[in-house]
Amino acid sequence: MNFSDILRTAIYALRGNWMRSALTSLGVIIGIAAVIVMVSVGQGTQQEIDKMVSGLGSQRLDISPGAGRGPGGGGVRMSASSFFTLNEGDVDAIRNEIPEVQYVAGALRGNTQVVYAENNASTSWQGVQADFFDINGWTIANGQGFDAQDYTSAGKSVIIGETVRRTLFGDETGVGQTIRLGRVPFTVVGTLNPKGQGGFGQDQDDVVMVPLETARRRLMGAMGLPSGAVMQIALTVADPKDLSYAQGEVEALLRQRHRIKPGEEDDFNVRNISEIVATRTATTRLMSLLLGAVATISLIVGGIGIMNIMLVSVTERIREIGLRMAVGAGPSDVRRQFLAEAMLLSLGGGVLGIAIGVVGALAVGRFSDLPVALNGQVIALAATFSIMTGLFFGYYPARKASQLDPIEALRQQ
Repeated sequence: MNFSDILRTAIYALRGNWMRSALTSLGVIIGIAAVIVMVSVGQGTQQEIDKMVSGLGSQRLDISPGAGRGPGGGGVRMSASSFFTLNEGDVDAIRNEIPEVQYVAGALRGNTQVVYAENNASTSWQGVQADFFDINGWTIANGQGFDAQDYTSAGKSVIIGETVRRTLFGDETGVGQTIRLGRVPFTVVGTLNPKGQGGFGQDQDDVVMVPLETARRRLMGAMGLPSGAVMQIALTVADPKDLSYAQGEVEALLRQRHRIKPGEEDDFNVRNISEIVATRTATTRLMSLLLGAVATISLIVGGIGIMNIMLVSVTERIREIGLRMAVGAGPSDVRRQFLAEAMLLSLGGGVLGIAIGVVGALAVGRFSDLPVALNGQVIALAATFSIMTGLFFGYYPARKASQLDPIEALRQQ
């Protein structure tokens, strides 16, 4: 028998009991659809994490005051000096004493009402040093950045994010205009290129930036901050391989500067972005593997259903097999025929499963908050699974049919 004869015979056999064939393929349909949807969700989640990583920076350290040292920590209201344990001296020491550090900047932050004419908005502000823009990847869209005098003289200059610019000025750049942060007037010297939504869902463009000393004197003056205090220190290294070493050097330097004795708790926290990213990536990869395993189990169940039905089919068609062998069909012809039937069941289910999976993945991406990344590799993987399921689970029934004794088969009623 040639290939076309085998295919025609297999189609005829399956069409003779089409309802059973359709139900047999249902397991494969569900399995393939599950593989596509779950793997697409896993890959989409991974891409979201990669996007977050690119926004945070994998060569970056963030230093903040130690946990439990803020106002109200431990049930006791603490002074501002107990909370603001970092200062500009720490920033300068890191810059001068750790050569692996490329950029370093201290920052203050808070919230305020920003007003221009009849337009106003509630936004966040950042008091920054010069390296802050390079560390966080901020670039100027219109106007200019702060000059040296702005940083040293507490100048009333402000750079605004895209969301704030659009709220206050509409289609205009706003450069040169005067706005109020709270009750203090500031001149807009520049606007920032938009970044969009951050990895944690926040609007990164809803921000205004002022020089650090300006923030300390004019926006936080009533808080009675310690001299040179900062809320955060951020730094980057030129070579990612130096990040762990730089972290150790920073911790040792700050312990020395803050006179922390051996065994005492640090009054600061150093957050290694790359370690957080690695943990998140490993967790996401594990979840993707788990989702894929669940989907694969569904596919295996469908394959077992195909094998079970094919074994039943062999039992029901023993006399037919005997007649085929009696008129000249060899064991290989019988094996190929039953294997072709199993392959048709699996491939048919695979095609429908791919269609349902693609539609399902698109629906998940549209109607839920889960990120979905649907690509050709996922579909090719599903098609491969479909083919392998038919071959693997169809071979045993086909082999069993080919090994029947023609004489004994013809005796069956």
